[in-house]
Amino acid sequence: MAVTQGHGNPKWSRDETFLALDLYLTLKGQVPSPKSSEIIALSELLRSLPYHAEAAKQSTFRNPDGVGFKLMNIRQVATGKGLGNVSNLDRQVWAEFGHRPDEVHRIATAIRAGIPVASSGQLPDVDLELPEGRLLTALHLRRERNPKVRGLLFDARRPSGLRCEICELSRPRLEMSMQEAIFEAHHLVPLAEAGERKTRLADLALLCACCHRLIHRMMIARAAPVTIQDVKTMLPPA
Repeated sequence: MAVTQGHGNPKWSRDETFLALDLYLTLKGQVPSPKSSEIIALSELLRSLPYHAEAAKQSTFRNPDGVGFKLMNIRQVATGKGLGNVSNLDRQVWAEFGHRPDEVHRIATAIRAGIPVASSGQLPDVDLELPEGRLLTALHLRRERNPKVRGLLFDARRPSGLRCEICELSRPRLEMSMQEAIFEAHHLVPLAEAGERKTRLADLALLCACCHRLIHRMMIARAAPVTIQDVKTMLPPA
């Protein structure tokens, strides 16, 4: 059996696991040799992720042998056959997405497309990682915090007053800059689709900071997109 010599490498992240799962599903459960072009290509992709720049300097990091082991771990979760050293993350991602191959492929495609975009600028720190993984969450946050995006939304909402689109919080007596400090822009387009289009006003919702955090938490709990109406339905009457 191949030896990865990967001790000391960072644990696999959720988005790395998505990329491995996408390959596993694409190959219909067959795990090729570490010398195969598919495994080598995935190894090179994983080593290019922007938040593993230091680890990627080591030849053992996500090398083809390690990637092959990861696919065998996924196969063990999927079939019960093979290696037994399976992480909780492998089990979790399989339970949530193992039977949603089209969704896995959309997310993996978005991650691949997001790598060069993320590498072009500093990524924000990720507090609550959304189901699609750290990279897409960071790009999502960077898009929401973009001053041009926030300005577009505030300009559209000021004439009628700033109000949270979930809980309807407003503070009209405050000076406008203080009101704006209460609210945040929420991007309505699913993370796996957001990179394919330029942000438009229709893609945005104005939320207070509490409701914005709540909708992100619901996405994590459900491992799926959550709409404004989903949150409204969950909240008890005022």
